[in-house]
Amino acid sequence: MSTDSRPTPPSYTELREEGWRRLLAAARRRLERTGGTLHGDIGLTSPTEAERRIVIGVTGRYRPETARRLTIPLADLDAYLHTRYGTGLLQTLGRLHGPLRDRPAERADEAAAGARALAAAQASPLADQGWYPAWLERIAADGTLTRLLRRGDAAQLRAVRVLEKLPGIRGDAGRSPLPLPVLAEWATGDTKALLPGGPLEQLVLRALAQRTAAGDGQPVGAVPRDRAGRRALWESAGAVADDLASQVLVLNIGARGDDVVCDWLRDAAGFGIPFRLTLHQLTTAAVVPAAREIHVCENPAVLRAAAAELEDRAAALVCTEGIPSAACHKLLAAAVRSGARLHWRADFDWTGLRITAAAVARHGARPWRMSTADYRSALAGGESTPLTGPPAPTPWDPDLASALRASGRAVMEERLLTALLSDLG
Repeated sequence: MSTDSRPTPPSYTELREEGWRRLLAAARRRLERTGGTLHGDIGLTSPTEAERRIVIGVTGRYRPETARRLTIPLADLDAYLHTRYGTGLLQTLGRLHGPLRDRPAERADEAAAGARALAAAQASPLADQGWYPAWLERIAADGTLTRLLRRGDAAQLRAVRVLEKLPGIRGDAGRSPLPLPVLAEWATGDTKALLPGGPLEQLVLRALAQRTAAGDGQPVGAVPRDRAGRRALWESAGAVADDLASQVLVLNIGARGDDVVCDWLRDAAGFGIPFRLTLHQLTTAAVVPAAREIHVCENPAVLRAAAAELEDRAAALVCTEGIPSAACHKLLAAAVRSGARLHWRADFDWTGLRITAAAVARHGARPWRMSTADYRSALAGGESTPLTGPPAPTPWDPDLASALRASGRAVMEERLLTALLSDLG
């Protein structure tokens, strides 16, 4: 008959009963939070009769049935368990429900890992651009970096590689926009890494939002929820989510060239028919607008009215339909390189002023009926709406921004439709 000299593990049947459950759970939370220190008390609110009797038994002190909260020193609970089972509080909890977490040590490890990740990111060539360290600081301060590290996600470092590959950030503004799958493949080796809604896409868009805010004086805001706003962020840095979805609406934009897209443009212009060009078409075909003077508006209603009233007699017109798309910028850049002059206008609101200022800076555009006098005339003409959003400067006419601030009213460009059609005719 063999004997086993090893001690028999204690039976913790009592400790698995209902009266012990909350008490031991509270002890475990406290010990994990403090790294296993047996100092201080734990408490139970609205204790049951079974819990009250256990606390009395552990502490040796009577507690009345009317007590709404009971406290018990961790040292007393440790001593009780050691006496009764031969295992202290830490060992008992470990045997019952597995090893305790050392949260202070985990936080120290997370801090060290975060510091290493930040140091690696700060070594990027982008570190001398003001928006970039600001972005790193924000994702570290709001816990984003910690959450990624906890789940073993290297999205932050992959986001840096994506940013470094973006043509608009690298200074390759004249280069055709990169489709997101191509960008994802180049930066991460995974064509699906930048799918909408993923942590990597969100991180990169937060950086681009920081960059955009730093560039135009807008306050830093959240990544746009709407598809158009997110598309605009990508395109601002030289990437495009879908080169078929990126389009530009035109009227009477003839083209020089022998390919089918140029034939379509010439045919549409011959009949005064509005036409949509995709970025894919502009990338695969050598489209060079033939017009020497091109007007640009923001709202499709203006182009629609020009097509209806003037047909093929209307001047060449491009509609941005809000913030210009990559397709719009590509077409207009080709026009400017060939010697065309752009006459640009948008709504009299802060967004419209920013769009116009960006066009002046990027394409050398000339503001078209975007003066203080034009604004005051339109404002006096009737319908207006309250101005919203952060103010924008008007370098081509500083008094215009002051006039908008003074009135607090926005005027959509349709209010100038009669004058615009006169110019286009």
